[in-house]
Amino acid sequence: MAAKATKQKKGELGEYRRRRDFATTPEPAPRRRRGKKGALRFVVQEHSARRLHWDLRLEREGVAVSWAVPNGIPDDPSQNRKAVHTEDHPLEYMEFEGEIPPGEYGAGTVKIWDRGTYEAEKWEKGKIVFRLDGERLRGRYALFRTGGEKDWMIHRMDPPDERRDPFPEAVVPMLAKLSRLPASDEGWAAEVKWDGVRAIAYCRPGRLELQSRNLNQVTAQYPEVRRLSRQVGAREAVLDGELVAFDEQGRPSFERLQQRIHQTDRNVVRRRMKSHPVTYVIFDLLHLDGQSLMGEPYARRRELLEALGLEGDSWQTPAFSTGHAKELLAASAEHGLEGIVLKRLDSRYAPGKRTGSWLKVKNVGRQEFVIGGWAPGEGRRRNRIGAILIGYFEGEGAERELRYAGKVGTGFSERDLDELMERLAPLQRKGNPFAGRRGPRQAHWVEPRLVAEIELREMTAEGMVRHGSFKGLREDKPAEEVGLERLPRT
Repeated sequence: MAAKATKQKKGELGEYRRRRDFATTPEPAPRRRRGKKGALRFVVQEHSARRLHWDLRLEREGVAVSWAVPNGIPDDPSQNRKAVHTEDHPLEYMEFEGEIPPGEYGAGTVKIWDRGTYEAEKWEKGKIVFRLDGERLRGRYALFRTGGEKDWMIHRMDPPDERRDPFPEAVVPMLAKLSRLPASDEGWAAEVKWDGVRAIAYCRPGRLELQSRNLNQVTAQYPEVRRLSRQVGAREAVLDGELVAFDEQGRPSFERLQQRIHQTDRNVVRRRMKSHPVTYVIFDLLHLDGQSLMGEPYARRRELLEALGLEGDSWQTPAFSTGHAKELLAASAEHGLEGIVLKRLDSRYAPGKRTGSWLKVKNVGRQEFVIGGWAPGEGRRRNRIGAILIGYFEGEGAERELRYAGKVGTGFSERDLDELMERLAPLQRKGNPFAGRRGPRQAHWVEPRLVAEIELREMTAEGMVRHGSFKGLREDKPAEEVGLERLPRT
């Protein structure tokens, strides 16, 4: 509860006093004091309140003139960032760190992010030009008003640091080749293969964006992951990981994830976030604070990633092992997991490539296929989908064709059948999309756009599925990129 307003003389921080109950909050009460002689001070405080932001405070005429900057102080002159002019604070606040209790104005955690001295070159009603000399921030900046009293922007006037690499915008994840265990696991990192959806996380101060394997924005579908940006704080980072839904036994479940993948309605997403929560499993770090790490060896990238300590309710950074690939594979099979991934400790990150530096070793046969049609069922499913007709692309360029791989008629829930019919209906076509294949007599053909995840016992030498079971639709890979994965010959 805020303190009652009292009559204040001009310059006595009346607005600051009015908003706070000093019997409850640890924030300092104003005292009559003058600023110290010498260079003027500044502070930037990281404030994790209802929304994460950074408070810039400049000492002037006995008070700390203040702005809230939602996305942090810019380090590039091409980026103007919003700055909200707030009430003046007492000079004592420039040393404040602590927890503002719930119910109080600005409830949350305050930490000093940077501090030092500054020199004002210009201080006018709507524009301030100043030079910061802090522990982190050094350079010439401008604050300028864009609208009302509170609406300002902050701009870095100095050129960007030439040593900084540009922040990446669209990284296609590096891929793993299907393989058996290598003869020796020396020099390899072994990790669990997570049965989820790949996503790159772009973290900048106060914001986070998730991008799928096919470069679609999926941030709105997984709002529980957004708070990861608070832990990353003022740092810039690009992370690689997997969005995973765990079942009651704590195992990754692609079927449970299906309840989240296709949802965009806010109300539905909010409900599913509670009933089918998702965890972002982080296993790589591609960019950090202006430095690209893609040319660094995997061991170094993991070392820097683990130093960030990214652990939370909806994200985690699992450990990896070295020299125990066979044991990890056996343990994954015992716990009903899909398999493991091996990554060479000296490997560089190759976006969108399968270089052989990353290998996936599976306990269970899994493969992505393109749906090219469906066949009606029998009995209760006589007028519904009885089986989907699946295939994969083969060849290059103009010679690339969709090859038939058989039909799959198991693994569907009633909800799956309803959704499939809804998604396939607008894709109907007259001709068979599979090259050189007639298909079932009562087949309904569709444009080959949807990608299905299929669990199978084996693939025949002719490239046909045996005992396939539907696990769900994938939205993170274009259909035209789906080819057949085969184990290398021994």
